[in-house]
Amino acid sequence: MAEPRRISIMGSTGSIGTSALDVVAQANAAGDTPFEIVVLAAGKDAAALAEQALAVRPEIAVIADESQLPDLRKRLAGSGIETAGGASAITESATRPCDRVLAAIVGAAGLASTLAAVRQGTDVAIANKESIVCGGKLILSEAAKSGARILPVDSEHSGIFQSIGDGRSLEKLSITASGGPFRTASLEKMAGATPAEAAAHPNWAMGIKNSIDSATLMNKALEFIEAAYLFEVDAAHIEVLVHPQSIIHGMAHFTDGSVIAQLSMPDMRSPIAYALGWPDRLTTNVARLDLAALGRLDFEPVDPARFPAIELARHAISLGTGGTTVLNSANEAAVSAFIAGQCGFLDISWAVEEALSRFSSGNMASLACDTLDEIAYLDQFGRDTATELLRRAPSRAGG
Repeated sequence: MAEPRRISIMGSTGSIGTSALDVVAQANAAGDTPFEIVVLAAGKDAAALAEQALAVRPEIAVIADESQLPDLRKRLAGSGIETAGGASAITESATRPCDRVLAAIVGAAGLASTLAAVRQGTDVAIANKESIVCGGKLILSEAAKSGARILPVDSEHSGIFQSIGDGRSLEKLSITASGGPFRTASLEKMAGATPAEAAAHPNWAMGIKNSIDSATLMNKALEFIEAAYLFEVDAAHIEVLVHPQSIIHGMAHFTDGSVIAQLSMPDMRSPIAYALGWPDRLTTNVARLDLAALGRLDFEPVDPARFPAIELARHAISLGTGGTTVLNSANEAAVSAFIAGQCGFLDISWAVEEALSRFSSGNMASLACDTLDEIAYLDQFGRDTATELLRRAPSRAGG
């Protein structure tokens, strides 16, 4: 019998983490490469984390919100499972010996633990796109030193990873976007959108932040930046296409005119299974693709007037890692404000654009983002700037 593959799941109670545990359970039941769980780490849901821990028996369960640690310890009392709490405990747990870390903590908060795992030389299945957007230069540099491999989990990057081969004769990359709930909506409709409407994704089941990012196409903007870093491709050679069916996830175009694409049903368990099992493929119960039943695959360009996020990403990446860090953090702050009812839907992209403008016109553009401290400084700048802009000019973009 094959040796168990030991994995740690950072962000276990989120949508990626819960899907990963489902993938592991299916793989173990199917007799594929067996998995053992070393670490389960979550944000603040002690009850859900404890339930997961009792089911899969990790070595340690870690909760970022230290105030929830007493509750976690109570729920796991007598189980023999270690517990810990706080941001430093999350980072430390990512360095525990294992074969692969699944980095699925949402937002820039996942950067420190991802970097810690990479520096340890552990392969990282990266579902936290913000870590690459903010710290891609640093993470990839450290991975080159330690020998850690970065395996993409986002469906688009997984699709490219499966299509690109050795990268020789590559001409360009394509990533697809469903278009979200407002693909055909007018600007007027979008201006008055509620958080519930923005989070109602037509194809994917995601957390509220990622769902709203999908509605603005900022999710795709972040993935565009991530693709440039992960595959070392100039941004000018990456295109974003709206593909409402979400069947083709990524495409690699070659100099002979060939295009290789990866297709699957819109279910995150497929790319998660590929990242956890690579170089092997795991058995999943994901619905099988029936192209005859589907009948058609549609594609259209992104409308920059209604969805400016992609052009903002192109501008941000031209400003370097500092620009992409500010784009990400300003977006996180603006999305939080939108969820809280403090701004309109269209204000999200407006606040990001204004934050980038302030960054590029100031003296911070010279920061190299070679350290976590520099990244943290610019991350805070983006948040503070977006928050201030929205406080002073609420509903500016939406009229």
